[in-house]
Amino acid sequence: MFANYLIGLREGLEASLVVCILVAYLVKTGRRDALRPIWAGIGVAVALSLAFGATLEFGSQELTFEAQELIGGTLSIVAVSFVTWMVFWMRRTARQLKAELHGKLDSALRMGKGALVATAFLAVGREGLETALFVWASVRASGEGSSAPLTGVLLGIATAVALGWLFYRGALRINLAKFFTWTGGMLVVVAAGVLAYGVHDLQEAAFLGGLQDKAFDVSAAIPPDSWYGTLLKGVFNFQPDPTVYQVVAWALYLIPALALFLAPAGFGRSRPAAVPEQ
Repeated sequence: MFANYLIGLREGLEASLVVCILVAYLVKTGRRDALRPIWAGIGVAVALSLAFGATLEFGSQELTFEAQELIGGTLSIVAVSFVTWMVFWMRRTARQLKAELHGKLDSALRMGKGALVATAFLAVGREGLETALFVWASVRASGEGSSAPLTGVLLGIATAVALGWLFYRGALRINLAKFFTWTGGMLVVVAAGVLAYGVHDLQEAAFLGGLQDKAFDVSAAIPPDSWYGTLLKGVFNFQPDPTVYQVVAWALYLIPALALFLAPAGFGRSRPAAVPEQ
């Protein structure tokens, strides 16, 4: 549940900041008449993200087991690629995010309402589609059959919306660069677990071999149904008996990705992301 809360919080806060910047700029420049197209674009983006998530959840249920595992494994790897790109992109561009959005909004204002709808849709839709895909992959990897993963995502998004509102009203200021650095680092760890599970799916689909070649088995020490086994599974997608392929994929992704993300040079370039003021 924590991993899914983190996904909802991180992705939701990015989307909330985008909305805050767009709305605050229009209010500050006296263009309240353009708010309706902006909200329309945001609404379409949210609806598309929900539809995409529903398609992922229910679209493959009529397929064979092997086909489901092949699709699930492939999409898990795609989701890891997207979230990795996202955390590195945000670390690099957070400083210029406000200016970039203002430039796009100025161009859209000159072009008309349709351009405003498209600007808001593209700005928020990307976050929504990434969230839907990564949450779906993370829920599959966690193996939780309850409503806990979805509850975690919704709580994370609700927290992000509340923080976005407080930022907009000027009631809260935090170092967003550090926030995105720490949450980004944790997401890289979660993504490593999702990648390992995706490899396991591909092995079950007979796309990769070595399903019987276990790297280790600590099921006796960490039973999957114990409270600590469940906690490790929910937070890190930990599996007590991974295959050799899973461990290799996990290590080859996590070690270089985390090292690059937390490199001192990255901290030197980071600055607190600008929060709109009215």
